[in-house]
Amino acid sequence: MAELQGENTQLQEAVHAHAVVDQAIGVILAIGHLTPDEGWNILREISQRTNIKLRHVSELIIEWARTGKLCADIRAELEQQLAPYARTPHRGG
Repeated sequence: MAELQGENTQLQEAVHAHAVVDQAIGVILAIGHLTPDEGWNILREISQRTNIKLRHVSELIIEWARTGKLCADIRAELEQQLAPYARTPHRGG
């Protein structure tokens, strides 16, 4: 029984982490007018370049969308990752 409870807890944590990442991708999509794949790539790059776990970067971006506050290193990396998309012509729409 304890083993099943442990597995259940792990599954719940995984579902929550996935939801947090999806929400952060949504924020990035909204501000950058990007595709889901582009949003995912940007989020992953921010995580890798700042050496901060993907889930934590996602939490910070969601908090930023809610409060307007984002730590300088994440903000700088987000701006750098979004810059190439800002220079390209509007895609469809």
